[in-house]
Amino acid sequence: MNLRKGSKVWVEDKDLAWVAAEVVSDSVGRHVQVLTATGKKVLAAPERVFLRATDDDEEHGGVDDMTKLTYLNEPGVLYNLERRYALNDIYTYTGSILIAVNPFTKLPHLYNVHMMEQYKGAPFGELSPHVFAVADASYRAMISEHQSQSILVSGESGAGKTETTKLIMQYLTFVGGRAAGDDRNVEQQVLE
Repeated sequence: MNLRKGSKVWVEDKDLAWVAAEVVSDSVGRHVQVLTATGKKVLAAPERVFLRATDDDEEHGGVDDMTKLTYLNEPGVLYNLERRYALNDIYTYTGSILIAVNPFTKLPHLYNVHMMEQYKGAPFGELSPHVFAVADASYRAMISEHQSQSILVSGESGAGKTETTKLIMQYLTFVGGRAAGDDRNVEQQVLE
């Protein structure tokens, strides 16, 4: 990678994982000298230095779909998730994949009937990233294509998989209602 003086970069940090920095001189042998945002000059191996965006959207509020990132690299992804999380935007897309960062607190405004109404039938990606958007896309594909659908909910222990699954079930119950002549609601049918 060609790192020029003045390039905005991410550099590894033992305490923070990655910190913002700027290249202060061209490569010195097998290293490049950078000045971190904390004012520290560091010699770093070029393969551990990643370009970062200078776009205001990416810097201040993050982007709702990480395929829009100027540089799709580990520090850029982590920074984007951090920026969105700081604004209580716990959901972010990477294409059709939804990434959720557990807020470890209740955010009831994200899961009320009003929100379910907004996502019901909305084209995927038209509204902000949300678990209801994924559930709705799956439900609509099932109804229109008459094919079984699945949603994979994955993550570490404590990441919120159970809560996310409950939210998907809540949404499917909301949009699915009851089949004619069936006393069971969608949630009961799926659980059976």
